[in-house]
Amino acid sequence: MSLPRRALILAASAALLAACSPSPATPSPGSGAAPASSITELDYYADEQGSAAWQKILDACASQTGIKIQRQTVPTAQMLPKVLQGASSKTLPDLLFTDNPTLQQVAATGALTPLDGYGITTDGYYPSIVKAGTYQGKVYGVAPGVNGLALIYNKDLLAAAGVEAPKTWDELKAAAAKLTKDGKYGLAFSAIPSEEGTWQFLPFFWSNGAELSQLDSAQSVKALQFVTDLVNAGSASKSVVTWNQNDVADQFVAGNAAMMVNGSWNLARLDEQKSLHYGVVPIPVPQAGAKPVVALGGEVGTVPVTSGPAQQAAGKVLSCILSEPTMLEWSKAHAYIPSKTAAATKFGAEQPAMQAFVDEVGTARSRTTELGEKYPKVSQALADALQAALTGKQPADQALKAAQQASGS
Repeated sequence: MSLPRRALILAASAALLAACSPSPATPSPGSGAAPASSITELDYYADEQGSAAWQKILDACASQTGIKIQRQTVPTAQMLPKVLQGASSKTLPDLLFTDNPTLQQVAATGALTPLDGYGITTDGYYPSIVKAGTYQGKVYGVAPGVNGLALIYNKDLLAAAGVEAPKTWDELKAAAAKLTKDGKYGLAFSAIPSEEGTWQFLPFFWSNGAELSQLDSAQSVKALQFVTDLVNAGSASKSVVTWNQNDVADQFVAGNAAMMVNGSWNLARLDEQKSLHYGVVPIPVPQAGAKPVVALGGEVGTVPVTSGPAQQAAGKVLSCILSEPTMLEWSKAHAYIPSKTAAATKFGAEQPAMQAFVDEVGTARSRTTELGEKYPKVSQALADALQAALTGKQPADQALKAAQQASGS
């Protein structure tokens, strides 16, 4: 078990001040002026723990670079509308951290600058992370760390039932059924009609060979039928269609679910439950020996089009945030996985509870690699299909046919 994340947050600032050493930023094209002395920054780390961890990152890089950072924070749901409005009115902040699936949509507006203009390279990064920040062949965003989904299980409940942590769909189905008793469910997950529901379904969808360009393929239908069968059998609650990921964690912590599909960011909360003994394994796959294909989560750092000096300063700060020591501290503080392969390997060895998440990054996919800025529409269609099938409104195949028509992909 790794150390509680709150303790790591407190230790992060001192380590960062000593370790953060950004490369000099390359002036943006057409600008010979010196970097500005202060910049504005926008993110959506609004929760107490995430906000505190991120503030320490910014404080450390402000100290290292000598650039004052005026931070702005908005709730996640408000981020994309605010960014698109700012892109239209040319009022974006100097440094922007946005959810990686929105990168292409924002870059398509022409509001972002390529990061190679600031001396930022993608050497040593996981290829999927580079793809997540790329639009029309240019890298506009890079993440200091990513997150993902895994299967988190209650060790005591599985041991009492004589159940091993499942690795395949058949094992997951059998385990969930055996663990469902006395008003408790074997498995909990989120299937709300939004990106959150799609995000939770994608590991089953992609691991079975389905593609977002063909939502009604046989592989897609099989994946949706598998999830639907878990609910229909009573192994997962019908309430999954209303549970967000925080609700799922609530059910797990309360002992109402023996297993859950959820993200690495919840581990800090689980660590606080002293009587809860949990384990983490990769998302089960259709066939033994296969690798799960989860969706990359996390935020990419971007430098919007503002002014030459401000862009240079933002690039310098972003270089600091993307330095390997900073990656490690951010990942420890917020239960993310460093974006560079060498740093991630080191991190997994130091943080055993995170190893399953690290193992999945190598085969993880960016949600927008295939469809780019068209992804949001397809994602919503898939989320709607998930709802229709789980609530019994439509069979899986019909729900996905409707999704394919609605997506226009």
